[in-house]
Amino acid sequence: MDKAQKFELMNKIVRELEDLQNSQTALITKIGQIEVDNMNGLNDKYLEDHLGDMHGKIAENVDAVTEIFAHFETQRDEYAEKNRGAIEAAQAAAAAAAV
Repeated sequence: MDKAQKFELMNKIVRELEDLQNSQTALITKIGQIEVDNMNGLNDKYLEDHLGDMHGKIAENVDAVTEIFAHFETQRDEYAEKNRGAIEAAQAAAAAAAV
């Protein structure tokens, strides 16, 4: 795998981590809405107990994904800076070959 291919794979992983982060955030939003709906009249004890636990676990996951995302994004940026010339040369060669 050349440097440009490795950089593209790193970009793909960054996009996937960002998507994972967004998905986890959406889950927290949905659980929060169910919790509010439950408090606004249903008052189901089972939902209250279990949704609260689930909310906490997913919040921990969001924190973990955010930490991994930030670390890997920094790693990707450092790799790009260190290998800028090789990446640009490989990308230019690939673009020339595609024409």
